[in-house]
Amino acid sequence: MAGSTFWIVFSTVFLAELGDKTQVATLLFSSQQNVSRLAVFVGSSLALVLASGIGVLVGGQLEKFVSPRTLNLFGAIGFLAVGVWSLYKVLRPELG
Repeated sequence: MAGSTFWIVFSTVFLAELGDKTQVATLLFSSQQNVSRLAVFVGSSLALVLASGIGVLVGGQLEKFVSPRTLNLFGAIGFLAVGVWSLYKVLRPELG
C-alpha cells in the first residue's frame, strides 16, 4: 500500500509542479550567467521539501478534527475556484 501511495503522490505533485511559478522561478534563477546551478537546484529542492513537510504535518493534525471527506470537499472546491478564476482572468484580461 505504501508503494502505491508513493507513486500516486509522486505523480500528482510532479505533474502539478510542471510549469508552475516555482519551476519558472527556478528556471529564471538558473538562467543567470554567474549563478551556481547546483545551488539553485539544492535551494529549490530543499524549499519544496520543507513546504511539503509543513503540508504533511498540518494535514496530519487537521485530520484529527476534520473528516477526510470534508477535507477532500474543501480541496476540490478550492481547486475549482482557482480554475474558474483563472479562466475568468483569461476571458476578461482587463479585470486581472
